[in-house]
Order: sequence, then C-alpha cells, then structure tokens
Amino acid sequence: MRVGIIELLVDTPTRGRVGALYATHMRKQFVSITPQAVSVWCRQLGHDVFYATYHGQSDPERLLPDDLDVVFVSAYTQASALAYALAGLFRRSKTLTVIGGPHAKSFPADCLRFFDLVVDDCDKTLVDDMLRGRFDPPAAISSGRRIADLPSVEERLPEIAASVFVRGRPIRMSVVPMLASVGCPYTCDFCIDWKSDYRALPKDRLEADLAYLSRHLPGVLIAYHDPNFAVRFDETMDIIEAIPAARRNPYIMESSLSILKESRLHRLRDTNCVYVAPGVESWANYSNKAGAGAKTGRDKLEQVVHHFELIGRHVPGMQANFLFGTDSDCGDEPVELTREFVRRLPAVFPTVNIPTPFGGTPLFDNYLAEGRILRAMPFAFYFTPHLVTTLRNYHPMEYYDRLIDISKEIASNLMLSRRVLARPRSSVRFIHALRTLATRWDIAEFRRLRRMMASDAGFMAFHEGRSDVLPEYYRWRLGARLGRYAELLSPRDFVPTFDAPAAPARHAPAARRHPVDRPGPAAAIEPVPAE
Repeated sequence: MRVGIIELLVDTPTRGRVGALYATHMRKQFVSITPQAVSVWCRQLGHDVFYATYHGQSDPERLLPDDLDVVFVSAYTQASALAYALAGLFRRSKTLTVIGGPHAKSFPADCLRFFDLVVDDCDKTLVDDMLRGRFDPPAAISSGRRIADLPSVEERLPEIAASVFVRGRPIRMSVVPMLASVGCPYTCDFCIDWKSDYRALPKDRLEADLAYLSRHLPGVLIAYHDPNFAVRFDETMDIIEAIPAARRNPYIMESSLSILKESRLHRLRDTNCVYVAPGVESWANYSNKAGAGAKTGRDKLEQVVHHFELIGRHVPGMQANFLFGTDSDCGDEPVELTREFVRRLPAVFPTVNIPTPFGGTPLFDNYLAEGRILRAMPFAFYFTPHLVTTLRNYHPMEYYDRLIDISKEIASNLMLSRRVLARPRSSVRFIHALRTLATRWDIAEFRRLRRMMASDAGFMAFHEGRSDVLPEYYRWRLGARLGRYAELLSPRDFVPTFDAPAAPARHAPAARRHPVDRPGPAAAIEPVPAE
C-alpha cells in the first residue's frame, strides 16, 4: 500500500525573513517521535511510505502524493482546522484518513467528524491492523497498551533527516528527538500526562541510540521529549556517562526542579546537558513539583531563584515555564513576582502560558462542569495568546493588561541585552533572541485582543461568557491563517464538539474490507448539524 504520514506543526505559511528564520531554526525542530515511529513501522511492514512535516514552508497538500491508500495525520490542537481540511481533500480520493497526536488524544469526538479513524495509544500491531482494514470507520481506536519500545534512531534516520536537517545535512540547531521514559509521577491538573504512570523505556535501546549518535552524528543536539526527564536520575545519568566524555552529544530536556537537586547538577554538566526547561508554573501552587515544598508567593520566588542560580553554574541554557491565570492567581502579586524573577535571572528565558483546558485533563473537566469554557471558540485557538475560558479572579481586559506587563518585561531591549551578555554560548544567545522576537509578536496580539474587548460590546460579551456567539474576528482570523484551506470548511465545522465518543476499540475485530476497497465518502467534509 501507499502510505503517507504528515505532522502539522503549524497551520499557516511562514511569512517574512524573521518568520522563515524562526521556522527553520526553532519550529522545524519541534517534530514528534510517534509520527516517525509510524513511518518506520509502515516501512517495516512492507508498504511504500511518504513522510513529511509541515512547519509553514510550503503548501502542506503538496508534501505528500495524491494517490495514497492511507494517510496518517498528527497535529497539535492549534493546527486542528488545517488537519480537518486536509482530511477532506484526501477523502475525496477515497484515501483512508487517520489522525493521531495531541489533538486526537484531547478531542477525539471532534476529530471523528472529519477522520475515518482517530487513534489514542498506538503501536506497531495497531498500525498493522489499520492497514489491513480491521476497523470499520468511523471509529476511535487504541492499542490499549502504553508504548513499550520505539524504533531506534538508526531506524528513524530517514525521517529525522527529512524533518530537521536542511538539504540532507544537520545544521547548528538541528535536534534529534528521543525518549528515555514515558509518563510523569506528578498529577498537574493542566497536563495531559497527569494520570500517566512513569516508566523508563528499555535501557539497551537508550544505550544503543546514544552510541549510534556519538559515532554517526557527533555534536548533533539531542532533544529528550520525556514529559519529565530523568525521574530515575542516577540510572539515566549512568547510561549517558557510559559514552566517553569527548563523544557525548549535547542534549536538552524538560524536568522538574524537584528532580534537579544541587547534589545532582554536576552530572548534568558532565553529561553535556546544554539546556533545561523546568516548570515553575504558578507562585500559588504546584510548589512540590518546583522543589519548593509548601512554599508559595515570595517564599517560593526566593527558593526558585536560588535553585536556578545553582543550575546556571552547570548548564548554559535555561528556560522557566509559567502559567498565569490559574484559579489560585489573583491581584498584582503573581505579575510582580514574575517580573522580579525575570529581572533577577536574565540568563533564564521565561515562557508564560495562558491556562488552556485540553480534553482528558482535570482542568478541562472542572472548567466544563463550571460552564467556564467558551464553547463556540474553535479548537484552533487553544493556544497562547488566546483566552478560551472565563477566569475566576480576572476580568478579560484586566487579565490581558497583566499579560502585557509581564511580556513587556520579558521582551524589553534591556532584558534582551542582559540575556545575551549573561549567556556566552552563541547558540543560546541565538535562541533567546528568536524567542524575544516571538514574545514581541505575542504582545502585539495581546494588545489587539484587548483593544477589541474595549471597543466591541459583542466581543466583550463573548469573553465574559455572557454570549455564545463567536465574534466575527475569530472567523476572519482563522480564515486568514488557513488561506485556501478555509474554503473546505463550513461555519458549522468550526463549532467544536465536546461530547466524548464511544469507548475506543482496543482489539481489532476480524478482518473486513481492505481500505482501498471500502466505499468512499460522498463529499469532502459534510456539514455537521448545529450542536
């Protein structure tokens, strides 16, 4: 069979030189591992495979041939509308359409409106069952098994080269995505891994991948996609340290501050860790994960600042992840504490996120039960700078004023110069410069949304939760992002579905129709009845 796999990292073409620079050196490197694994599995099963990633570089439809039997799409929720439009195009030619990835996991019922199969947990056996036509569309399906192993880096090398290299060769910012573990021991209510038990992947696989990279791609950056890297810290470091020091690839990872204890930090330096991205989250909660125990407010700030100062003695690149707007945030304190954090730690790049209720999380369940989700808002706006809920302690205009204040501190010329001077490594300086430009774009969007709230009564009523009429601005904005693909979706298609689908089929039934023999849909995407 002819099988296509495409991962959507964005839903709109890149514009301008700065945009192209950001896409090539940053966004392009955010590829996921599972789409690459699906590509390898399909190839191992004897199929003709076409793999591509879309980071805004061209027309996504042209990245794959148009005579496919099956197409797998992986998408973040931000790119969900483009995924739906592409599904319609492929279904016109009777191609079996399959969606997986973060959006499919969070909102499977919405995906079922457009795709034949919606996949949760996936492995090689499930891929084989799909390609043999053992599920009748439409269906939400799952292997019923947590991933136990993945194709090696050597097996994924064609996909790695196609996604993160430039003209077949790694560039300075190219990263090789890897997993050393899955799951997380913490239960943060906003995280899709909140109930995923932590489990290290096979030790021998990690050893083999690191050895292969040290021989064949020396110096290329490794990006660990673990939800919480090195929970079993000593075991993980032992594996990395088995590679001779001069041959260890540099790596970046995301970990909890509670794991990065002072006594362990020298091992990060020794194993060539060049960038860490711990979560501070909120000054009022999630303190246990941040290694601050029960401390909140200024006490937590002092603890966290000291901790980052210790990390900075061993790791050249640091990022701190914040949520602003949780139910525990109120008044000026979280704003002022975050701004002080920024000023005191210029070497740390802060990312401030709006709490977004992704399906399958306690945050989503609580917001939905309390009627605080803006149900008419298309899922394609479930990302910063957009507010898709009503907040407990902030009026929408007040909230955006505070977001602007925090972001201006982060992206000021003064902080940019201090940040560059604080980090002598050129690659870290380059990353921080690009991210500063991205933050300035966010500020412009925050201001645009804030102005519309002040000037448009309907827009304000929507964001206060008093109206369920989607403001025309969002229809226009999504249309501008999608370009010609917007014509493939009706206004009803933009209205999200929150209802849960039937329980996923976990075991393939007896073989039925081969995918290429099944009746094709009559239209690209048929209108969906109003909710």
